Amino acid sequence: MEESASAVRRWEDLDSWEINSMEESASAVRRWEDLDNDILVKIFQSFDIFELTSGIAHVCSSWRSACCDPLLWKTLDLSMLISNYIKIPLEPYVYVHGHSDKQLTRILKISLSLSRGSIRTLIFHFNLYVSDDQLTYTAERCPQLKRLVMPAWNRIKKTGICKAIRMWRDLESLTMPSIANPPYLMEEIAQNCRNFRELKIMGPFDLLFASTLNMYLPKLKVLSLRCTTLNRDALILILDGLQNLEVLNISHCLLIDVPLAPAPKKIIKKLDRIILQKAARLRKFLTCMEDSCIMCQRTKNDEGIMRWYKYEEGLWKDDEVSSLAL
Repeated sequence: MEESASAVRRWEDLDSWEINSMEESASAVRRWEDLDNDILVKIFQSFDIFELTSGIAHVCSSWRSACCDPLLWKTLDLSMLISNYIKIPLEPYVYVHGHSDKQLTRILKISLSLSRGSIRTLIFHFNLYVSDDQLTYTAERCPQLKRLVMPAWNRIKKTGICKAIRMWRDLESLTMPSIANPPYLMEEIAQNCRNFRELKIMGPFDLLFASTLNMYLPKLKVLSLRCTTLNRDALILILDGLQNLEVLNISHCLLIDVPLAPAPKKIIKKLDRIILQKAARLRKFLTCMEDSCIMCQRTKNDEGIMRWYKYEEGLWKDDEVSSLAL
């Protein structure tokens, strides 16, 4: 009888020990919400924009705090997002499907809410057609923007881009398409963006654009005109007029000479002595006009207006100027 009672006590002691061990073990396991904030931020830095805006900020308060860390929002990269659109014969020459617009608006709202004004660089895909309302909404919520990469402006009106530029007083760098009437934009940049220093134009560069830069952005330091049609007289104009220019990239350009009518335009295959002498003062003059160069061949085949959609995904992000490459 005594042995039986003793056995019962031993089992009770064992049960008590197991229960205590389990409780101690459970207390030693950290919960996800107790994970160090720096570690969470490090994990979230490996997420793309779709994952960051998928709802992880709603898991708990510590996760939301990590999702709002400025380290995650130095750059808002939307280069993976492409509009679902069709081309139309009238302005704005593209029609964007409503679902596509709603997706962009949703991502912008979540991103701009989480970023809390931390965004310094904003990147749009060359086939992401932003509307005036979306651009204004974005500009209001990232007033400290320093770099904008937006190659497609089909749906953006003069009033929309000018309103955004007025809010981006810290803007230093812009990648944009060629536009028919550049003076209004360059004047807006000159009046509002005192630290503006580098420009990339993804499209034909003519005399009007060159004279506009000379007039409104004489302090421009870096200019990239790669993979496009470049008027020889326009090139000479900026070499003479932009005295503060340090870096000029005309790699893979279709350089043309446009004589007086009725003479036809002529493709220039080699830089002449006048251009080389004027460019000698630059810190970097980046050129490539080789027949064997694949990019030069593509520019020629596309008649100076690159059809980026035909080529490798992400090729449009390249630039021989490191500060302009993505």
